[in-house]
Amino acid sequence: MFIFQLMKVAVRLRLTILFVLSLLLSAFSVSAQPVSTGWLTHPDHPPVEVRFMLTGEVDKTTHKANGLLEVNLEGEWKTYWRSPGEGGIAPALDWSQSSNLSDLEWRWPTPTYYEQLGVMTLGYKHHVIFPMQLTLEDINQPIVFSGKLTLPTCTNICVLTDYELDLPAVTLADITTDATAQHLYQQGLSSVPTQSDSTEVVNASFDYDSQRLQVTLQQKKEWQDPQIIVDGDEVTDDYFSQPAININNNIVTATYKVTNWLGKTKLVGKPVSITVSDALFAHELSAVIDDKPLVKSSSTNLFTMIAFALLGGLILNIMPCVLPVLGMKLNSMLTSSHLSKRTIRLQFLASASGILTSFWLLALGLLILKLTGNAMGWGIQFQSPWFIGFMVTITALFTANLLGLFEVKLPGRLSTSIANKGGDSTSGHFVQGMFATLLATPCSAPFLGTAVAFALGASILEMWMVFTFLGLGMALPWLVFALFPNLISLMPKPGLWMNKMKAVFGLMMFVTTLWLLSLLVPFIGGLATVVIGLLFCAYLLYRIAKNHGKKTVIVILAVSLLFTSAGLFIANLTAQTFIKDDLTWLPLNENSIDQYVKQGNTVFVDITADWCITCKANKIGVILQDPVYSELKQERVITMQGDWTKPSDRITNYLKSYQRFGVPLNVVYGPNAPQGLPLSVILSSDEVMQALEDAGREQ
Repeated sequence: MFIFQLMKVAVRLRLTILFVLSLLLSAFSVSAQPVSTGWLTHPDHPPVEVRFMLTGEVDKTTHKANGLLEVNLEGEWKTYWRSPGEGGIAPALDWSQSSNLSDLEWRWPTPTYYEQLGVMTLGYKHHVIFPMQLTLEDINQPIVFSGKLTLPTCTNICVLTDYELDLPAVTLADITTDATAQHLYQQGLSSVPTQSDSTEVVNASFDYDSQRLQVTLQQKKEWQDPQIIVDGDEVTDDYFSQPAININNNIVTATYKVTNWLGKTKLVGKPVSITVSDALFAHELSAVIDDKPLVKSSSTNLFTMIAFALLGGLILNIMPCVLPVLGMKLNSMLTSSHLSKRTIRLQFLASASGILTSFWLLALGLLILKLTGNAMGWGIQFQSPWFIGFMVTITALFTANLLGLFEVKLPGRLSTSIANKGGDSTSGHFVQGMFATLLATPCSAPFLGTAVAFALGASILEMWMVFTFLGLGMALPWLVFALFPNLISLMPKPGLWMNKMKAVFGLMMFVTTLWLLSLLVPFIGGLATVVIGLLFCAYLLYRIAKNHGKKTVIVILAVSLLFTSAGLFIANLTAQTFIKDDLTWLPLNENSIDQYVKQGNTVFVDITADWCITCKANKIGVILQDPVYSELKQERVITMQGDWTKPSDRITNYLKSYQRFGVPLNVVYGPNAPQGLPLSVILSSDEVMQALEDAGREQ
């Protein structure tokens, strides 16, 4: 009997041990195996498979657990982002049948733009992982996850498929992390935009009339190839087109065309999310849309820039900088009527070749500066006293030559006179063309600045093409005469009057020489410049007296005195009535601009240079004239000036920030335009007044 009782106890003990071991093995199995649905496919749509899994990571303080939804798509099948774009719908997950689950946060990786049959969408192809965060009601109780995923997928057709995502009941507080699921979660999380202070929203403005939204962002580093997407809970009925992107170093502006199926939409005052990604980051920002004026951005299309270059080069022919050389060209035309058509063609082709050669040399010089990391810009050579001195020497020689004092000979077989009396020298015409281009560089013509800015920021081939078409534009009038030499017959017949006209052209070149000489003042001082000028004038008078007699010198002195007196009288009268620069120009300081704007002021910036003719024309014709002058005198308007006469990295960088590589540059800042409103190269009163009003307009 005792043995029988002992055997019963042994059997019971064995059963108890087996039961405990089974429980331990069961617990070990739950903790060791991933909590996952496994890969799910739908028989009606085999190109797509999905799975939902938990990583086992749990924050016991916040009751949050990590999970993920992984999607594989074959071939060209794609699914959508939370805001799918012009077509499609976003994926959705209904988890309402789950228990012990109070919230589920779906995190969206940065999407990509896709176009299908003219419809632009946002989404993912091939493989995507959506990290998710689950909030449990009680971390010590089992969670029963039961969800239905509705996943839209498209190629040239679209399919809407439902997947049942069911997980076994599990107490997350008791399981360990799964390495595979954790790795996948982190992989998906690395593509999700993050919050960051390194990127900030400068402005988000909407123009109701044009139905356009403009978002301006800035960061400490330069932008490379940013993607900027706008969406939000309060703008779900609005579609934001793929934006036009304009980059100015660390500032990027995205402009969207906004459409709504109900018609015109109103976005002012609505909050939006801004998803921005670039080479090494993706950030999620927020903003509230306002109605500040939109900033106009220039097109970067190569063919558009070529057209701008051609037109800008053509306009250079009538800019003040080139006018002195026109006298030489006109003189050549007047003396060419008796020549053969072949000679006339050669002369004008030589001038055109000289212009093109100069533009190619300018492009080469700027390219060298670009590749070596140095400052570059249109007219930058006038920042060198050696270049100005060279130009003074050349114009002085041309002046003496046109006044008939002597001829300049070139050595060897090229021994022909530069712009000689008859103007028959092909080499002379070539030099005239080069000389005209060099004198044109202090001028910024309409369309020229846009083309040059594009060229300096473009590839080597694009830069070469833009400068070639700049040269062709400037040479276009002379190419026309080369193609149609009979046009020369329309010019007046040669005669004695030509000597007088040649003297007038010589005086024009003399004035150019004095102007160039004045540009040396910042480098060698006023006294030295005056001494050089007086010596040059004395030499000219000496040569004139020797060649034409003392009476001619007396007549020249009398006429010069008369014109000088009249000029001083007119200048004094003009200064007292119209042109009086008593504006308080502060030195350019970008940090101060921000401070003044935050205080509610409007800031007018003028970037200029002593050698810039267009700058002086803008100042005399617009800035110092009413109504602009009176507006700039207002207490709430701050005037700032940057002088680019001498090289300045600070001003060069400021010019680059607005995609400008030459002066003038005028920018208006204000509470409604903290990023600045850049103005046209050649100012008009209406444009300046409108910019001042837009930048400082009350909300």
